[in-house]
Amino acid sequence: MSIDSSVRVGIVGLGGIGHHHAERLKEQAVTLAGGVDISDGARERFTERFDVPAYADAEELYTVCDAVLITTPNRFHEEYAVSALEAGLDVMLEKPLAHTLESAERIADVAHEAEGFCMVGFNNRFGNPVEVIKQYQQDGRFGELTHIEANYIRRRGVPGRGSWFTSKAVAGGGSVIDIGVHAIDLALYFLDFPDVVEVSGVTRSEFGNREDYTFVEMWGEDAGAEGFDVDDSASAFIRTADDKTISLEVAWATNRPSNNEFVLRGTEAGAHYDRASHELTIYEAAKHGGDHLSDSSIETRSNDTHKAEQTYFLEHVSTGETPARNTVEQALSVQRVMDGIYRSSETGRAVQLE
Repeated sequence: MSIDSSVRVGIVGLGGIGHHHAERLKEQAVTLAGGVDISDGARERFTERFDVPAYADAEELYTVCDAVLITTPNRFHEEYAVSALEAGLDVMLEKPLAHTLESAERIADVAHEAEGFCMVGFNNRFGNPVEVIKQYQQDGRFGELTHIEANYIRRRGVPGRGSWFTSKAVAGGGSVIDIGVHAIDLALYFLDFPDVVEVSGVTRSEFGNREDYTFVEMWGEDAGAEGFDVDDSASAFIRTADDKTISLEVAWATNRPSNNEFVLRGTEAGAHYDRASHELTIYEAAKHGGDHLSDSSIETRSNDTHKAEQTYFLEHVSTGETPARNTVEQALSVQRVMDGIYRSSETGRAVQLE
């Protein structure tokens, strides 16, 4: 596929991730048509930096675009995704699909009937080691994958308390919805998105709601414990209809080493993938010359996953084909798992998913 240079793309939500996407769009063979934000200051900064117009009303941007990237806080995903799809545009919506399961379902309903398509921003799927794992999986090297250990743990890394990230009303949750969403998505992606039937989880707020919290790393200003009403860690176990399983550990803060690793267990081989270092090792056993175990270290180039994801999106905007990756249906499956973790923690028991 190639990218049509006449494609015009806008960005809705002009904060840090919006600028991040805009920088990469400027490197693509398309036109950055403008942006939208409710903040006067955000619009001014965006226009000054990228030399394109910025609007307070999304409908104005939609008239000069073929596609939009939506990078607003989670609570506003539904509003802008629905209006953009109803305007006939193609949409790439940053993760998660929404701040609640009900909102995510409404987006999915509109996307199913829309003229354009909606793709969800799980950029980690586009990392080179992940591409290698998927190809080996499709080649049958792992046999049947049966269990994934998914970890996304920061020893200290709570976003600025009082920001939208730490507000349940705006974000929908804390560490689970912010970074756990990536771990859940990759684990389900490795398993080819089987039907999840049961989720058992516990979410915790052990650091962010304390005034005596030891702040070694924090992103943004600190408004204090009153600005924090979400989880800062979670442990969960996920079971699928065909008895495949996922064990999940997520944390913005915890008293243990940071860990951003995935362990895959298959009937013929397994793998260990460290997202932080991009290291990938495959574990196998064989009888050639005698029973033995073998470990294969796979070297890949690091790559800009957001740009690779954008390229995939823009290629499909150019051709009009609906993407087969990062679909709304897959994002909705991830949202259901996150909702299940929160409900399980609230009720103190495992919950069944439809």
